[in-house]
Amino acid sequence: MKLPLIKHILSFVEENDEDFIEETIATLEHLSEHSSLKDEELDTIGEIISNLYGALEVHKEIKAGTQPKEALNSFMKRVQGAIDS
Repeated sequence: MKLPLIKHILSFVEENDEDFIEETIATLEHLSEHSSLKDEELDTIGEIISNLYGALEVHKEIKAGTQPKEALNSFMKRVQGAIDS
Protein backbone atom coordinates (compact mmCIF):
# COMPACT_ATOMS: atom_id res chain seq x y z
CA MET A 1 0.00 0.00 0.00
CA LYS A 2 1.15 3.47 -0.80
CA LEU A 3 0.31 6.27 1.63
CA PRO A 4 0.48 9.05 -1.00
CA LEU A 5 -1.98 7.15 -3.17
CA ILE A 6 -4.32 6.56 -0.23
CA LYS A 7 -4.20 10.30 0.56
CA HIS A 8 -5.02 11.09 -3.06
CA ILE A 9 -7.98 8.69 -3.03
CA LEU A 10 -9.17 10.26 0.24
CA SER A 11 -9.30 13.68 -1.41
CA PHE A 12 -11.47 12.16 -4.14
CA VAL A 13 -13.79 10.65 -1.54
CA GLU A 14 -14.09 14.00 0.24
CA GLU A 15 -14.92 15.81 -3.01
CA ASN A 16 -17.31 13.14 -4.28
CA ASP A 17 -18.59 10.11 -2.41
CA GLU A 18 -17.30 6.78 -1.15
CA ASP A 19 -19.85 5.01 -3.35
CA PHE A 20 -17.66 5.79 -6.35
CA ILE A 21 -14.77 3.94 -4.70
CA GLU A 22 -16.94 0.97 -3.75
CA GLU A 23 -18.22 0.71 -7.33
CA THR A 24 -14.67 0.97 -8.66
CA ILE A 25 -13.58 -1.86 -6.38
CA ALA A 26 -16.46 -4.02 -7.60
CA THR A 27 -15.54 -3.29 -11.21
CA LEU A 28 -11.86 -4.08 -10.67
CA GLU A 29 -12.69 -7.29 -8.81
CA HIS A 30 -14.91 -8.37 -11.69
CA LEU A 31 -12.21 -7.44 -14.21
CA SER A 32 -9.63 -9.47 -12.29
CA GLU A 33 -11.65 -12.63 -12.93
CA HIS A 34 -11.01 -12.46 -16.69
CA SER A 35 -8.86 -15.37 -17.80
CA SER A 36 -6.69 -13.48 -20.27
CA LEU A 37 -5.01 -11.23 -17.70
CA LYS A 38 -1.32 -11.75 -17.10
CA ASP A 39 0.14 -12.10 -13.60
CA GLU A 40 1.63 -8.60 -13.72
CA GLU A 41 -1.77 -7.16 -14.63
CA LEU A 42 -3.44 -9.03 -11.79
CA ASP A 43 -0.79 -7.77 -9.38
CA THR A 44 -1.43 -4.19 -10.49
CA ILE A 45 -5.19 -4.55 -10.15
CA GLY A 46 -4.70 -6.11 -6.71
CA GLU A 47 -2.49 -3.24 -5.57
CA ILE A 48 -5.05 -0.69 -6.74
CA ILE A 49 -7.85 -2.54 -4.95
CA SER A 50 -5.76 -2.65 -1.76
CA ASN A 51 -5.19 1.09 -1.87
CA LEU A 52 -8.88 1.75 -2.51
CA TYR A 53 -9.89 -0.41 0.46
CA GLY A 54 -7.25 1.32 2.57
CA ALA A 55 -8.64 4.73 1.68
CA LEU A 56 -12.14 3.59 2.64
CA GLU A 57 -10.87 2.35 6.01
CA VAL A 58 -9.10 5.64 6.72
CA HIS A 59 -12.16 7.59 5.58
CA LYS A 60 -14.33 5.58 7.99
CA GLU A 61 -12.01 6.53 10.88
CA ILE A 62 -12.08 10.18 9.86
CA LYS A 63 -15.89 10.14 9.73
CA ALA A 64 -15.85 8.67 13.25
CA GLY A 65 -13.94 11.73 14.46
CA THR A 66 -10.29 10.73 14.19
CA GLN A 67 -7.98 13.43 12.85
CA PRO A 68 -6.87 12.65 9.27
CA LYS A 69 -3.17 12.40 10.07
CA GLU A 70 -3.86 10.16 13.07
CA ALA A 71 -6.22 7.97 11.01
CA LEU A 72 -3.58 7.53 8.30
CA ASN A 73 -0.83 6.72 10.80
CA SER A 74 -3.05 4.27 12.67
CA PHE A 75 -3.99 2.50 9.46
CA MET A 76 -0.40 2.20 8.29
CA LYS A 77 0.64 0.80 11.70
CA ARG A 78 -2.09 -1.85 11.40
CA VAL A 79 -0.86 -2.73 7.91
CA GLN A 80 2.75 -2.95 9.07
CA GLY A 81 1.68 -5.09 12.03
CA ALA A 82 -0.12 -7.47 9.71
CA ILE A 83 2.90 -7.71 7.42
CA ASP A 84 5.31 -8.30 10.32
CA SER A 85 3.16 -11.08 11.79
